[in-house]
Amino acid sequence: MCTRGLPLGSRVWQPARMVMLEPALAATPVTDRARYDRATAHLDGPVAVVDLAAFDANAAGLVRRAGGKPVRVASKSVRCRALLDRALATGGFAGVMSYTLDESLWLARTGVRDVLLAYPSADRAGFAELTADPELACEVTVVLDDPAQLDLIDKARGGDAEVRVCLELDTALHLLGGRVRVGARRSPLRTPEDLGAFAELVQHRRGFRVVGLMAYEGHVAGVGDRVPGRPVRSQLIRLMQAKSRTELAERRAAVVRRLRQVAELEFVNGGGTGSVETTAAERAVTEVAAGSGLYQPQLFDNYRAFRGRPAALFGQPVVRRPGVGVVTVLGGGYPASGAAGPDRSPVPYLPEGLRYDPMEGAGEVQTPLLGAAADDLLIGDRVWFRHAKAGELCERFAELHLIEGDRIVRTVPTYRGEGRTFL
Repeated sequence: MCTRGLPLGSRVWQPARMVMLEPALAATPVTDRARYDRATAHLDGPVAVVDLAAFDANAAGLVRRAGGKPVRVASKSVRCRALLDRALATGGFAGVMSYTLDESLWLARTGVRDVLLAYPSADRAGFAELTADPELACEVTVVLDDPAQLDLIDKARGGDAEVRVCLELDTALHLLGGRVRVGARRSPLRTPEDLGAFAELVQHRRGFRVVGLMAYEGHVAGVGDRVPGRPVRSQLIRLMQAKSRTELAERRAAVVRRLRQVAELEFVNGGGTGSVETTAAERAVTEVAAGSGLYQPQLFDNYRAFRGRPAALFGQPVVRRPGVGVVTVLGGGYPASGAAGPDRSPVPYLPEGLRYDPMEGAGEVQTPLLGAAADDLLIGDRVWFRHAKAGELCERFAELHLIEGDRIVRTVPTYRGEGRTFL
């Protein structure tokens, strides 16, 4: 049996390394644009960059907000091994939350410890590989919430290695007697009775062991409570989230009590970038997950509780000047996943004052941008954008240029640059 894991509450964590910025590099849109332009002047666009000072400051902020509990880095929001390593080297971060089994196995085989696959998988070849290698099975934990998933794994088995199992709790808020649901549709397991019964089933199944619980409150962690220009909507979101936090804290604690009767839990994972401090404050939670907060994409600007620094950007060259107050850049149509809407488009960031043409938006091969700032841009100049979400930007670029001050200190491959496209 794998003995890598430690009992609940036994881990000791160190504080994050301090990140100090030189006064000359104080973050302002004007100075940032000048730095990024100088750093990438020798490169043809499009280019993607990560500002390491901003990345490190964001990492330290997440650790401070976690209040002493470890932060598990969500790989889907980073999708670059060099930057996953950088986050894990920061005191207060421990373990990776992955998004596919293939990715989990790849990360574990390349030296990443303690990988939690946060989404159920039907990758039979992957489960054959996992169960054939006891050392690999010791590093990878898989989320399950249905007996049929156990059957799939058993049919795919390539060996007798024990599968480490994390159960997932449905965190959705139910209102009006359950007629209204607020939250993502994820696990069917909702009550202590649901989780306890499934845990007993897993524990009595040869080749499986329950080691953890996961509960991602996306309607709190992933929904900003300060929507620009929408004060009423913002207040309603705050009321919903306050009610959800109270309800979930009580239910999560009850679930943990029930599971302790069945299994020795190594971890209870919860939260996300938008709810780090409130989730970490729950006694039942032993670790929080976060990833988007490292890059600080546009959708994470709308929170009252914290303010990150934009760290990941992409630059598109100006290729046309169709008229007064308009320029056209190459490409730029990199929408984020989720319900389609304007908030899923990248945001023209630097220079300030540019906006999309409402008749065209962000285009597949070219994007017109309107605004007075357009008249100061020449052919070949660069416009910097922020993606709406975090790691999805890396599916568009093979490499990230890491910037310190006004120079590139390293260029590293994204998952795509390493030939890995997991979804």
